[in-house]
Amino acid sequence: MSVVKDILLTFLPGKRKQTPSGWLSFNAPCCHHNGTSADKRGRGGLITNGDGGISFHCFNCGFKASWQPGRNLSHKLKKLLQWLGAPDDVINKLALDIIRLNEDAVGYKPMLELPTFKSVELPPSSKKLSDCSIDDNNFQKVLSYMKDRCLQLDDTDYYWSPELGYRDRLIVPFFYNNNIVGWTARSIIANKNPKYLSEQQPGFVYNLDEQGYNKSFVIVCEGPLDAIHIDGVALLGSEIKDQQALLINSLNKNVILIPDRDKAGSKLIEQAIDLNWSVSLPNWNDNINDIGDCVKKYGRLYTLYSIVSSAESNKLKIQLGEKKWLKNL
Repeated sequence: MSVVKDILLTFLPGKRKQTPSGWLSFNAPCCHHNGTSADKRGRGGLITNGDGGISFHCFNCGFKASWQPGRNLSHKLKKLLQWLGAPDDVINKLALDIIRLNEDAVGYKPMLELPTFKSVELPPSSKKLSDCSIDDNNFQKVLSYMKDRCLQLDDTDYYWSPELGYRDRLIVPFFYNNNIVGWTARSIIANKNPKYLSEQQPGFVYNLDEQGYNKSFVIVCEGPLDAIHIDGVALLGSEIKDQQALLINSLNKNVILIPDRDKAGSKLIEQAIDLNWSVSLPNWNDNINDIGDCVKKYGRLYTLYSIVSSAESNKLKIQLGEKKWLKNL
C-alpha cells in the first residue's frame, strides 16, 4: 500500500463501501467547493491503479485527482486532502516524504521534465507590422486597436495577415529559444467570438526568452498582452500546468503572480500559494480588472511598480487580500 493511499484512507469518511469493480465509494468532499450541490449519494470514488498509483474521481461535480509513483504530490491531490480535513502539516510532510522517496529510488528519473517545443508556421501571409502597407484599411484598424490598448510597435515582433479570418486580428508569435513555437491572433473587434485564434503547445509559457539573468523576479499573468506591458510571462490560460510551473521555477527567480479579478483568478491564487510563489494584489480601483486596464489608466511604469511593491508571500496575508481583490464576485 502506498504512503499516499495510507493518508487518504486515514481521512476518508467513515461511511464508504467497496464496489465490485474495485472503486472505494464515499460522499465526495469537493462538490460545494466547485459550485455544485453537496454529494449525498456516495459519488466520490477512489481506486488503486496498476502501477501502484491512486486516482480519485467525483462522479457528481467531475473533479479528478491522481498520483503515480515517481511523481510529486499534485495541486489537485493536495486540495482533495484539504477538503477531506487533513491538516496542512500532514499534507506538507506527505509532499516532502514523496520527494525524498523519489530521490532515493534506484534509477530515479523525474516523470515531469522540462518540455520541448517544435517550430511552427504563423498564419498564412503573416508579415511583421513594419512590412505591412499603411494604406490597407484593415491594417489601420489593427494599429488603432494597438494604440487604444497602449501597445507599442517595438514591444515585440507583432504580425498581421491580410487573409480572411485574420485581417481583423493582431498576431503575437510565441518564441522559445528564439524559435517561433506558436502564436495567438487576438481579435480587435469587441465581443467577437472567438476572441483568440491560437496554436499553443502543452506546457508553453509566453515570453520566457525575455527573462534575462539581470532580473531578480518574474511576474506571471494570464494573457500575453498583459505580459508584454510589464515584461512578464503569461500562462495563456487560467491554470498553472505542472510543466509551466517547472519552466517558471527553472528561471531561479522570485516568482510573483498577478491574477485577474475573477473566479479563475481565485484558483490561480490557490495554486501560487501551493507553489510557494508570491502573489500581488495591488490596491487598484474596482473598475480596473487586469494589467491592461491599469496600464490604460495609469501607464506601464506605475502598473509595474504597483505589482512589485504589493507582492506578498505570507499565506494568511494573501488570503486576506484576496477577499478585497475579488470582492465583486
